[in-house]
Amino acid sequence: MMTSERASRDSGKAKVGRRLRYQVAVTLDGFIAGPNGEYDWIVPDPAVDFGALYKQFDTAIMGRKTYEVGIAQGENITMPGIEIIVFSRTLKDVHWKNSRIISKFDPRQVESIKNEPGKDIMIFGSGTIASQLAQANLIDEYQFVVGPVMLGDGRTLISGVSKTQRLDLVEAKPFKNGNVMLRFAARK
Repeated sequence: MMTSERASRDSGKAKVGRRLRYQVAVTLDGFIAGPNGEYDWIVPDPAVDFGALYKQFDTAIMGRKTYEVGIAQGENITMPGIEIIVFSRTLKDVHWKNSRIISKFDPRQVESIKNEPGKDIMIFGSGTIASQLAQANLIDEYQFVVGPVMLGDGRTLISGVSKTQRLDLVEAKPFKNGNVMLRFAARK
């Protein structure tokens, strides 16, 4: 059963804080990318409406590795109406529209962004950042699109979480291409 606060959040009305949501494709064996950042194993489904998805957010955060994989693939990620924050100690400039760099990652920075007015915040790829935010108990929702593939090696979904964190299943949805979307709310 939803609380009235959750119902207000989901309906787009007045919010108390912003939700931090980790949305990522993952293999059956728990990898979000291959050993070199490759993601060619992801099978898109035409039923997914990315435009509607992106309208739920006004901020996306990622790390340098995710950004560099996008650049190496020749991609210019643009998400209309979404500011992209790249956490990196080494990058000096980003070339994507609506993007900026924060030179040092600290979960408290993300907590501060959560307390600003606005829509929800998306963690885009970035298993390392997601792991640190999970450890700091800052992720409100996990949405995994599980692909019917195993890589055997690569970048892990979440690592380094030192304490048990309980999640509640909110939704499970199979797609015709074999993917299954699982959405969990973090117990706070």
